[in-house]
This record gives sequence, C-alpha cells and structure tokens, in this order.
Amino acid sequence: MTFYIKPLFLFCTIFCLFSCKSQTIIADVGTKDQSVVNDTAFVNLKDYSKDFVYDMKYATSDNFLKAKVYDCAECFLRLKTVKAMIAANNAFTKMGYTIKIFDCYRPLDIQKRMWKIVSNPSYVADPAKGSIHNRGGAVDITLVDSNGNELNMGTPFDFFGIEASHNYQNLSQEIKDNRELLKRTMMEKGFNSLDSEWWHYNLKSALNEKVSNAKWKCD
Repeated sequence: MTFYIKPLFLFCTIFCLFSCKSQTIIADVGTKDQSVVNDTAFVNLKDYSKDFVYDMKYATSDNFLKAKVYDCAECFLRLKTVKAMIAANNAFTKMGYTIKIFDCYRPLDIQKRMWKIVSNPSYVADPAKGSIHNRGGAVDITLVDSNGNELNMGTPFDFFGIEASHNYQNLSQEIKDNRELLKRTMMEKGFNSLDSEWWHYNLKSALNEKVSNAKWKCD
C-alpha cells in the first residue's frame, strides 16, 4: 500500500505547486494575437491598444485613501474584458471621445491593503468576499474630449455622496447627458453599471470568475 501512496503524494505536491503558481503570477503572454490567448488570462491593456488615457489613482496618493497602494501604474484585465473595453473605446472614438481609466484589475492583496486603511464596506469591498475588480472584470473610467479634458460627470471619481449615483436627478442636463452617454455605450458593449458610482462598470461575463491574487512585475 505504501508503495502507491508515496508516488501519489509526490504527484499531488507537484500539482499543487504548479496550480498555486498559476494563481499568483500574471502569465507572460508574449503575443498580441488574441486567438492564442485564453479569454480569462490576465493581460496588460497597453499591449492590445494604445488608444486609452490613464490616470491610475491608486498608484498615487491622489485618492480617497490618501495612500499609494499599487506598486506601479498598470491596467491588467482578463482578455475578454480587454476586448470589450477596446470595442467600447472604438465607439467613443467615433464620437470624439476617449476612455480615461482610473482603476482596473486589483489583486486580492491590494484589496486587503485598502481594507486595512478603510475597513468600511460602503467604501471598500471586504476582501473576505472580494469584488469584481479582484476578478479582472471591473473598470473605473470616465471620458475625455479631443483636447484631453474630462467630461463633466457632476462629481470627481471616488466621490461617495448620493450625487455620484446614476439615479440622482438634481444635475444639469449636460451632466445627465454625459453620464447617459457613458452608461449607454458601455452597456451596449457588455458591461453593467453600478448604481451608486457613475464611473464603475462590470463586464457581465466576468461576474462568475474567481477572485484572483495574480500579480504583475513592476519595472
């Protein structure tokens, strides 16, 4: 009996090591050919499109946490989210706008770091449950015009008052139109909005993905 147990134990140990590794390290894709990359793989958006504007707030202290929680400013997402983002940005480009990105995939360790600073589920998702950001399917965004100016959305990013809600109506028609443009186009490309945050969008097909702690290397 022990003759079979030892090889089995060795196999399980090796399998576990490789399985755990695959959950904690961003795969080195090495190609922009989407046909050879799994839709659920984590990839850098910059490797697939140069047409986005970035202001990765949590890689700086310019955020509601008043703390830098990312080691470097990169936008990683699951490939299927990247595809949907590019489709949405192409639609906005035809209208004279560009998506500006504040946050993308967030490893679970970063979520824990944020939770340690602000342990309030009204502002930060409890890492015990995780968020869609931790699944590689959520983005925080706004729109800029051809001169790089942000469209007026009524509140700054990460403003947690009722004025940031899609349902809040005491706004100018310009603000309502801007929010509606962002929401309508994102939903047409496969995203859901978050009622309380005009900037937050979840890819519908990513809702069932597992929470991940995959990491990327900073130069």
